[in-house]
Amino acid sequence: MKKYIVLGLIALFAVHLSQAQSNCSSYYPLVDGANFQYTNYDKKGKEDGQITYKVTDVQSSSSTTNAIMMMEMTDKKGRAYTSDYEVTCEGDVIKIDFKSLMNEQMLSQMGDVEMDISGTDVELPNNLSVGQELPDANMEVKMKMGGGINMNTNIETLNRKVEKQESVTTPAGTFDCYVIYSETKTKMMMTNQNFPSRIWLAEGVGMIKQESYNKNGKLLGSMVLTQYSK
Repeated sequence: MKKYIVLGLIALFAVHLSQAQSNCSSYYPLVDGANFQYTNYDKKGKEDGQITYKVTDVQSSSSTTNAIMMMEMTDKKGRAYTSDYEVTCEGDVIKIDFKSLMNEQMLSQMGDVEMDISGTDVELPNNLSVGQELPDANMEVKMKMGGGINMNTNIETLNRKVEKQESVTTPAGTFDCYVIYSETKTKMMMTNQNFPSRIWLAEGVGMIKQESYNKNGKLLGSMVLTQYSK
Protein backbone atom coordinates (compact mmCIF):
# COMPACT_ATOMS: atom_id res chain seq x y z
CA MET A 1 0.00 0.00 0.00
CA LYS A 2 2.89 2.37 0.71
CA LYS A 3 4.23 1.84 -2.79
CA TYR A 4 0.76 2.38 -4.26
CA ILE A 5 0.42 5.72 -2.45
CA VAL A 6 3.84 6.91 -3.65
CA LEU A 7 2.92 5.96 -7.22
CA GLY A 8 -0.30 7.88 -6.75
CA LEU A 9 1.65 10.98 -5.77
CA ILE A 10 3.77 10.57 -8.88
CA ALA A 11 0.66 10.31 -11.03
CA LEU A 12 -0.86 13.37 -9.40
CA PHE A 13 2.29 15.38 -10.03
CA ALA A 14 2.85 14.26 -13.59
CA VAL A 15 -0.73 14.44 -14.80
CA HIS A 16 -1.73 17.72 -13.11
CA LEU A 17 -4.93 16.46 -11.50
CA SER A 18 -5.93 19.69 -9.81
CA GLN A 19 -9.30 21.25 -10.43
CA ALA A 20 -9.41 25.05 -10.50
CA GLN A 21 -12.07 27.74 -10.65
CA SER A 22 -13.63 28.72 -13.99
CA ASN A 23 -12.97 32.45 -13.54
CA CYS A 24 -9.30 31.73 -12.88
CA SER A 25 -8.67 28.76 -15.18
CA SER A 26 -10.24 27.92 -18.52
CA TYR A 27 -9.52 24.23 -18.12
CA TYR A 28 -10.33 23.24 -14.54
CA PRO A 29 -13.68 24.15 -12.98
CA LEU A 30 -13.40 24.75 -9.26
CA VAL A 31 -17.01 24.50 -8.16
CA ASP A 32 -17.91 23.33 -4.68
CA GLY A 33 -19.15 19.73 -4.95
CA ALA A 34 -17.69 19.03 -8.42
CA ASN A 35 -16.80 15.34 -8.68
CA PHE A 36 -14.44 13.56 -11.09
CA GLN A 37 -13.87 9.81 -11.35
CA TYR A 38 -10.93 8.33 -13.28
CA THR A 39 -10.37 4.66 -14.03
CA ASN A 40 -6.84 3.27 -14.43
CA TYR A 41 -6.06 0.61 -17.04
CA ASP A 42 -2.94 -1.52 -17.47
CA LYS A 43 -1.09 -2.00 -20.76
CA LYS A 44 -3.54 -4.75 -21.77
CA GLY A 45 -6.54 -2.53 -21.18
CA LYS A 46 -7.62 -4.27 -17.97
CA GLU A 47 -9.03 -2.13 -15.15
CA ASP A 48 -6.37 -1.40 -12.53
CA GLY A 49 -8.09 0.80 -9.94
CA GLN A 50 -9.82 4.17 -9.69
CA ILE A 51 -9.15 7.68 -8.45
CA THR A 52 -11.97 10.05 -7.45
CA TYR A 53 -11.61 13.78 -6.80
CA LYS A 54 -14.16 16.07 -5.17
CA VAL A 55 -13.87 19.85 -4.86
CA THR A 56 -14.72 21.17 -1.38
CA ASP A 57 -14.41 24.39 0.60
CA VAL A 58 -13.89 26.90 -2.23
CA GLN A 59 -12.72 30.35 -1.11
CA SER A 60 -12.36 33.16 -3.69
CA SER A 61 -11.05 36.73 -3.71
CA SER A 62 -10.58 39.18 -6.55
CA SER A 63 -7.46 37.45 -7.93
CA THR A 64 -7.05 34.18 -6.03
CA THR A 65 -9.12 31.05 -5.48
CA ASN A 66 -8.23 28.43 -2.85
CA ALA A 67 -9.92 25.06 -2.56
CA ILE A 68 -9.60 21.73 -0.84
CA MET A 69 -9.49 18.63 -3.05
CA MET A 70 -10.64 15.34 -1.56
CA MET A 71 -8.88 12.43 -3.27
CA GLU A 72 -9.75 8.74 -2.94
CA MET A 73 -7.55 6.10 -4.57
CA THR A 74 -8.69 2.47 -4.85
CA ASP A 75 -6.39 -0.23 -6.23
CA LYS A 76 -7.49 -3.32 -8.14
CA LYS A 77 -7.67 -5.32 -4.89
CA GLY A 78 -10.12 -2.85 -3.41
CA ARG A 79 -7.69 -1.25 -0.97
CA ALA A 80 -8.53 2.43 -0.53
CA TYR A 81 -6.54 5.51 0.41
CA THR A 82 -8.09 8.94 0.98
CA SER A 83 -6.54 12.35 1.52
CA ASP A 84 -7.22 16.07 1.19
CA TYR A 85 -4.86 18.57 -0.40
CA GLU A 86 -4.91 22.26 -1.26
CA VAL A 87 -5.12 23.89 -4.68
CA THR A 88 -4.56 27.58 -5.47
CA CYS A 89 -5.52 29.37 -8.67
CA GLU A 90 -3.85 32.78 -8.91
CA GLY A 91 -3.95 35.00 -11.97
CA ASP A 92 -4.22 32.47 -14.78
CA VAL A 93 -2.05 29.73 -13.25
CA ILE A 94 -3.03 26.64 -11.20
CA LYS A 95 -0.73 25.43 -8.43
CA ILE A 96 -0.86 22.30 -6.25
CA ASP A 97 0.34 22.57 -2.64
CA PHE A 98 2.22 19.26 -2.45
CA LYS A 99 3.11 19.78 1.22
CA SER A 100 -0.59 19.63 2.08
CA LEU A 101 -0.57 16.04 0.80
CA MET A 102 1.58 15.17 3.80
CA ASN A 103 -1.29 15.30 6.29
CA GLU A 104 -2.22 13.16 9.28
CA GLN A 105 -4.93 11.36 7.32
CA MET A 106 -2.47 10.16 4.70
CA LEU A 107 0.30 9.24 7.13
CA SER A 108 -2.07 7.24 9.33
CA GLN A 109 -2.93 5.02 6.35
CA MET A 110 0.74 4.41 5.58
CA GLY A 111 1.63 3.15 9.04
CA ASP A 112 4.86 4.08 10.83
CA VAL A 113 6.25 6.59 8.34
CA GLU A 114 7.46 10.18 8.18
CA MET A 115 7.27 12.04 4.88
CA ASP A 116 8.60 15.31 3.51
CA ILE A 117 7.52 16.69 0.11
CA SER A 118 9.20 19.61 -1.66
CA GLY A 119 9.63 20.94 -5.17
CA THR A 120 8.33 23.40 -7.74
CA ASP A 121 4.67 23.69 -8.66
CA VAL A 122 3.19 22.26 -11.83
CA GLU A 123 1.74 25.15 -13.82
CA LEU A 124 -0.87 25.22 -16.57
CA PRO A 125 -1.72 28.58 -18.21
CA ASN A 126 -5.15 29.43 -19.59
CA ASN A 127 -4.09 30.14 -23.15
CA LEU A 128 -2.87 26.96 -24.82
CA SER A 129 -1.83 26.71 -28.48
CA VAL A 130 -0.33 23.96 -30.63
CA GLY A 131 3.47 24.06 -30.43
CA GLN A 132 3.50 25.91 -27.09
CA GLU A 133 6.19 24.85 -24.60
CA LEU A 134 5.24 24.67 -20.89
CA PRO A 135 7.46 25.07 -17.78
CA ASP A 136 9.25 22.06 -16.29
CA ALA A 137 8.53 21.04 -12.69
CA ASN A 138 9.93 18.72 -10.03
CA MET A 139 8.98 17.05 -6.76
CA GLU A 140 11.05 15.25 -4.12
CA VAL A 141 9.47 12.80 -1.66
CA LYS A 142 11.53 11.71 1.37
CA MET A 143 10.12 8.85 3.43
CA LYS A 144 11.34 7.46 6.75
CA MET A 145 9.69 4.14 7.55
CA GLY A 146 9.83 1.73 10.46
CA GLY A 147 12.92 -0.38 10.87
CA GLY A 148 15.28 2.37 9.79
CA ILE A 149 14.23 2.16 6.14
CA ASN A 150 14.50 5.40 4.14
CA MET A 151 13.20 5.91 0.60
CA ASN A 152 13.79 9.05 -1.45
CA THR A 153 11.99 9.68 -4.71
CA ASN A 154 12.72 12.53 -7.12
CA ILE A 155 10.27 13.23 -9.94
CA GLU A 156 10.92 15.68 -12.76
CA THR A 157 8.40 16.62 -15.44
CA LEU A 158 10.32 17.73 -18.52
CA ASN A 159 9.83 18.69 -22.17
CA ARG A 160 6.20 19.68 -21.73
CA LYS A 161 4.70 20.73 -25.05
CA VAL A 162 1.23 21.20 -26.58
CA GLU A 163 1.27 18.74 -29.49
CA LYS A 164 -2.14 19.05 -31.14
CA GLN A 165 -5.89 19.38 -30.80
CA GLU A 166 -8.22 16.43 -31.21
CA SER A 167 -11.57 15.02 -30.12
CA VAL A 168 -11.59 12.10 -27.68
CA THR A 169 -14.46 9.91 -26.43
CA THR A 170 -14.62 8.25 -23.00
CA PRO A 171 -17.50 6.77 -20.94
CA ALA A 172 -18.03 10.33 -19.64
CA GLY A 173 -18.68 11.75 -23.14
CA THR A 174 -16.93 13.27 -26.16
CA PHE A 175 -14.58 16.21 -25.63
CA ASP A 176 -12.49 18.59 -27.74
CA CYS A 177 -9.00 18.48 -26.23
CA TYR A 178 -5.48 19.84 -26.35
CA VAL A 179 -2.90 17.04 -26.19
CA ILE A 180 0.13 17.77 -23.98
CA TYR A 181 3.27 15.65 -24.20
CA SER A 182 5.78 15.44 -21.34
CA GLU A 183 8.48 13.18 -19.93
CA THR A 184 8.51 12.12 -16.28
CA LYS A 185 11.99 11.31 -14.98
CA THR A 186 11.84 9.34 -11.74
CA LYS A 187 14.72 8.46 -9.40
CA MET A 188 13.69 5.98 -6.71
CA MET A 189 16.25 4.14 -4.60
CA MET A 190 18.81 2.79 -7.11
CA THR A 191 16.43 2.99 -10.07
CA ASN A 192 16.26 5.73 -12.71
CA GLN A 193 13.33 5.68 -15.12
CA ASN A 194 12.00 8.01 -17.82
CA PHE A 195 8.36 7.73 -18.85
CA PRO A 196 6.95 9.74 -21.75
CA SER A 197 3.26 10.53 -21.38
CA ARG A 198 0.40 12.43 -22.96
CA ILE A 199 -2.63 14.06 -21.39
CA TRP A 200 -5.82 15.21 -23.08
CA LEU A 201 -7.28 18.42 -21.59
CA ALA A 202 -10.76 19.77 -22.25
CA GLU A 203 -11.85 23.31 -21.45
CA GLY A 204 -14.19 23.48 -18.47
CA VAL A 205 -13.58 19.86 -17.42
CA GLY A 206 -9.82 19.29 -17.11
CA MET A 207 -8.00 16.04 -17.80
CA ILE A 208 -9.98 13.62 -19.95
CA LYS A 209 -7.35 10.98 -20.62
CA GLN A 210 -3.71 10.20 -19.82
CA GLU A 211 -1.37 7.62 -21.35
CA SER A 212 2.10 6.56 -20.15
CA TYR A 213 4.70 4.84 -22.34
CA ASN A 214 8.04 3.09 -22.00
CA LYS A 215 11.22 4.42 -23.60
CA ASN A 216 10.31 2.64 -26.85
CA GLY A 217 6.91 4.32 -27.01
CA LYS A 218 4.85 1.27 -26.06
CA LEU A 219 1.80 1.86 -23.85
CA LEU A 220 2.32 1.06 -20.15
CA GLY A 221 -1.04 2.21 -18.81
CA SER A 222 -3.76 4.80 -19.07
CA MET A 223 -6.20 6.82 -17.00
CA VAL A 224 -9.63 7.81 -18.37
CA LEU A 225 -12.39 10.09 -17.10
CA THR A 226 -15.34 7.76 -16.57
CA GLN A 227 -17.74 10.01 -14.62
CA TYR A 228 -17.99 13.68 -13.67
CA SER A 229 -20.49 16.16 -12.33
CA LYS A 230 -20.32 19.83 -11.32
